[in-house]
Amino acid sequence: MSTVTIPTDKDGQFKRTVSSFRDHIRPDGEFKPEKGRYILYVSYACPWAHRTLITRKLKGLDEVIDLSIVHPHMGAKGWSFYPPLRDEDGHYVQANGEDVGSDDGIAGVIPDLVHHAKFLRELYFLAEKNYDGRFTVPILWDNKTSKIVNNESSEIIRMLNSEFNSQLPEEFASIDVYPSSLRKDIDSINDWVYDKINNGVYKSGFATSQKAYEANVVPLFDSLERVEKILDGGKTFLVGDQLTEADIRLYVTIVRFDV
Repeated sequence: MSTVTIPTDKDGQFKRTVSSFRDHIRPDGEFKPEKGRYILYVSYACPWAHRTLITRKLKGLDEVIDLSIVHPHMGAKGWSFYPPLRDEDGHYVQANGEDVGSDDGIAGVIPDLVHHAKFLRELYFLAEKNYDGRFTVPILWDNKTSKIVNNESSEIIRMLNSEFNSQLPEEFASIDVYPSSLRKDIDSINDWVYDKINNGVYKSGFATSQKAYEANVVPLFDSLERVEKILDGGKTFLVGDQLTEADIRLYVTIVRFDV
């Protein structure tokens, strides 16, 4: 039975795996922006997926892109649409095969109503029979071709931001969290926020040596102070005077930081 593992190197450094599916929705491409064609698979527990949920809501895409939400408890076989098995005392147990627990009443879970999958991994194998990577959220799934369009959150939020505007009323189509006039500054902030904060919490939390932990936790806190300086004096947004993807990408990490 395969289990979820944390990718680290010989020095104890957490090494994030590069996302495998990197196609793009565009009017002149294989994946066209069409209402009801796509499903966004997410977990409320995952900050990377949280980015896409926020953008989907901001852009008014609730009726354009369907949503499926896994159970918040990740078991040994990764994300599932059902809770893991419990023993008679209510403790989670390591299950063999495809066994899952019964509905435990946790709010917010939306099962896979298209494929009726138990585990998220099933979607990866539907898309690519010999897939050997990690089974991560978010996934942007295309019902028409039965393919994963993309599983990289930073690319999905940009697609949601711009590629479905033709399907939206003006009040939502006009919302732009990656405006051309601010892109240089947004990209600059995204670079270090991703490395030192978004991924920094993982590099610190999943470090398997003291040296690796210290090499990442210090830059993490230095970068949090850098954010405070940017927002010092009552500034509301990281870039300009509007909400941008830089704010979304930072928020999903720091809102979990003190929880």
